[in-house]
Amino acid sequence: MVPIIDTHLHLIYKDRLRYPWLGDVPVLNKDFRLQDYRAQADALGIEAALHMEVDVAEEDQAAETAFVTGLGAPVIGAIAACRPEAAGFAKTLEALAANPQVRGVRRILHTSADELGQRAVFAENLRRLAAYDLSFDLCVLARQLPIAAQLAQACPDVRFVLDHCGVPDVAEQALDPWRADIRRLAERPNVVCKISGIVAYAGADWTVETLRPFVEHCIEAFGWDRVVWGSDWPVCTVTADLPRWVAASRALVSGCSESEVAALFHGNARRLYRLG
Repeated sequence: MVPIIDTHLHLIYKDRLRYPWLGDVPVLNKDFRLQDYRAQADALGIEAALHMEVDVAEEDQAAETAFVTGLGAPVIGAIAACRPEAAGFAKTLEALAANPQVRGVRRILHTSADELGQRAVFAENLRRLAAYDLSFDLCVLARQLPIAAQLAQACPDVRFVLDHCGVPDVAEQALDPWRADIRRLAERPNVVCKISGIVAYAGADWTVETLRPFVEHCIEAFGWDRVVWGSDWPVCTVTADLPRWVAASRALVSGCSESEVAALFHGNARRLYRLG
């Protein structure tokens, strides 16, 4: 069994942090703690994980980063929350970079107005990431992929990671214009694609074949050296569970070479996130 580095783990501790959006998602409005994840992950070959920020209240962002980077194994790093549109971003970034476990940052765009990611200050501040070798996760809707491409072009020295294959409408098999937009984004050499999250957009009755055209297109567009894997736990539990998503992921690449599978599941993550 090829070992896995999970590059997209969410943890929810409602007694420690505030999550304003959870009130609108009852199925996720409860604790999802590290021990709950480990109870499944250890048996699935997941050997390490990067915590992905969970859109906590802005006042709790620093506390979230400090908390998750102190949890210990299997969490070996974090993608921290940030606000690149803020005037004080440079100081925030300096503080985040001082934490050796912070490997990147994210500002969710798929629930924001399109103009947020198009502000000049947004790109200007993202360019600061290059000096710290920190990546930026692009969490955008399929229709916002051109905005993601503009950001990547405006920040050529910054490494971007596209979350959830660009959030396609998998349930409706809406391959176009998503395919063309993915291909154009993949032309930017500083963008990596994360094979994660798509089961949440696939409907409750999804199968491996439901997912296949989306996963295979992303791998074809970006190449085996620019794809990483993420569980998106516990969001994946909306339509599946962790074992089912891991099994589907392994099935999707079952006919690929050993080196290709290793690159997707752990090799690229080690290199791109400087995990040793």
